[in-house]
Amino acid sequence: MVPLLSPYRIKSFNSMPFCRFRMAHTADSVNPRDVCIVGVARTPMGGFLGSLSSLPATKLGSVAIAAALKRANVDPSLVQEVVFGNVLSANLGQAPARQAALGAGIPNSVICTTVNKVCASGMKAVMIAAQSIQLGINDVVVAGGMESMSNTPKYLAEARKGSRFGHDSLVDGMLKDGLWDVYNDCGMGSCAELCAEKFQITREQQDDYAVQSFERGIAAQEAGAFTWEITPVEVSGGRGRPSTIVDKDEGLGKFDAAKLRKLRPSFKENGGTVTAGNASSISDGAAALVLVSGEKALQLGLQVLAKVKGYGDAAQEPEFFTTAPALAIPKAIAHAGLESSQVDYYEINEAFAVVALANQKLLGITPVTPSSHSTFCGSINMDCVLFCLQQEKVNVNGGAVSLGHPLGCSGARILITLLGILKNRNGKYGVGGVCNGGGGASALVLELV
Repeated sequence: MVPLLSPYRIKSFNSMPFCRFRMAHTADSVNPRDVCIVGVARTPMGGFLGSLSSLPATKLGSVAIAAALKRANVDPSLVQEVVFGNVLSANLGQAPARQAALGAGIPNSVICTTVNKVCASGMKAVMIAAQSIQLGINDVVVAGGMESMSNTPKYLAEARKGSRFGHDSLVDGMLKDGLWDVYNDCGMGSCAELCAEKFQITREQQDDYAVQSFERGIAAQEAGAFTWEITPVEVSGGRGRPSTIVDKDEGLGKFDAAKLRKLRPSFKENGGTVTAGNASSISDGAAALVLVSGEKALQLGLQVLAKVKGYGDAAQEPEFFTTAPALAIPKAIAHAGLESSQVDYYEINEAFAVVALANQKLLGITPVTPSSHSTFCGSINMDCVLFCLQQEKVNVNGGAVSLGHPLGCSGARILITLLGILKNRNGKYGVGGVCNGGGGASALVLELV
């Protein structure tokens, strides 16, 4: 079994649900051309058909945006653009990002764009926002992502053409539009099985990793590490019943290591290794970040939490989307003008336990020589870039296996989690990476201020 980290140590927290970042002298640490993060917030991650399932994704998005702006001390009237990720948009109504923005009190005059890069949508939204600021187009942008997988409809795909004779079948919108590889006509989990086979990652190793993810997540939750990230969500009880306040990630409360290890394979009956326990859970949630130019931060006297230092996208064969982060992460680090040795912490989205394990292997979790690196790379089209990482630097507060993976939200959620980790563990540089269906991945580098 993978050993659990030593107990998580929190340095200090306010009485408010947002931890106190070190008070840097903004004028000394921020350049007017920097892309600065001045406020973040996320909802709890709700389980499938669970505590947040009565709320549409757009409502969850509004909650996260409003909280991030309040924490940033930025009036909604100052926002110039909103860029928000969402994957499962069916039945949400027109322009989901705009719905979330207006629901958060942002003016009608503000431009809003919905981004769909599958699981990387939330991170790609942050990248687009950063580029807008770098180009001098905007000074204040809200970015992030939202998803309610619980509310994804099922389709009568042929009903519009008329049902002449025989049975009609329902198409699961969540599976069709979010969890299915259209190029190879298989589920994402089948691609995870392919990854496990290619890199010889066993069922036991995946289960060990999943248990570690839960243990780290639970330890972080108990220590209050997620308190500053989360904005509580009020859920109506309906029919005169009292409302419920949801303020914790729902998946962490369902952990049972013994049951996890006994689950049957979900995608390959004979010899399968990927299960519901070592894969990310279907979830609901939203996350938002407020980005401003350094010039605007200085002008308004805002406390800067972090700077966006670099970013990168990558793509390869659709069936190997699982290891695309190992391509995107080096690009982002290079774009930031850094070396891998300068990176203190990594967040690699745990779409499946095997995704985190394979990418750690490719990025050099186990020190390798150039001659043996090709063994890890296999036929993947990538430069043999060696990274000297330690496992204690990757997903130290758990990840999507334990917390949940609302598709359009996760790319933004891991950036918020990464920011807290940098603060509370005295880090300076952190990298978030997330794979996405179709063979792609995105990565982004943060510098704590």
